[in-house]
Amino acid sequence: MAAEIHPTATVHPGTVLGEGVKVLENAVVGKQPTLSPRSTATREPLAPTEIGDGTTVSTGAIVFAGSRVGARVILGDQSCVRERVTIGNDVVLGRGSLVENDTTIGAMTKIQAGAYITAYSTLEEHVFVAPCVVTTNDNFMGRTERRHELIKGPTIRRGARIGGGAVLCPGVEIGEEAFVGAGAVVTKDVPPRMIVVGNPARELREVPAGELL
Repeated sequence: MAAEIHPTATVHPGTVLGEGVKVLENAVVGKQPTLSPRSTATREPLAPTEIGDGTTVSTGAIVFAGSRVGARVILGDQSCVRERVTIGNDVVLGRGSLVENDTTIGAMTKIQAGAYITAYSTLEEHVFVAPCVVTTNDNFMGRTERRHELIKGPTIRRGARIGGGAVLCPGVEIGEEAFVGAGAVVTKDVPPRMIVVGNPARELREVPAGELL
């Protein structure tokens, strides 16, 4: 079962498409990045993009060179996966969401519409990210050279859930099975199986046993 590529889609040379892959209208796969001279992203040569069996690259979605996308993944309409991103099997990336460079996303994770996953983030398996979540990686917000060695996105451990519109500050760790309430601003690590709410986020109670994976 060969890959299905819409006539309006662009698949750059060298791209590896698995069996049953669908690249829909106006999608772009294997795009080379254009970096600002001040970009913190690394500039080594990029490997070809790899798309796993049965994955759908939906209308207007873009997957950059150097990224690997697993099997049975849905990359929603107008979503974007930047360079050197690794996405596991059975992941859903919602409409208009963006995954920045050098990020890893584990299997069975769901990232909903309009979410922003910053560069150098780690999301483990079975993570849930609600719509319009924002993650950050630079406490200096573009100022000083010291920021280059300290840039780090959040780490979201297995089974953690991030509520709609939450903001995760640079370098925070969301523990396994933790729950971040909608609109929370997380400025420090969240312990495993803990519910946090508010701005700044504070511990509320533990996640009930019946709601754990």
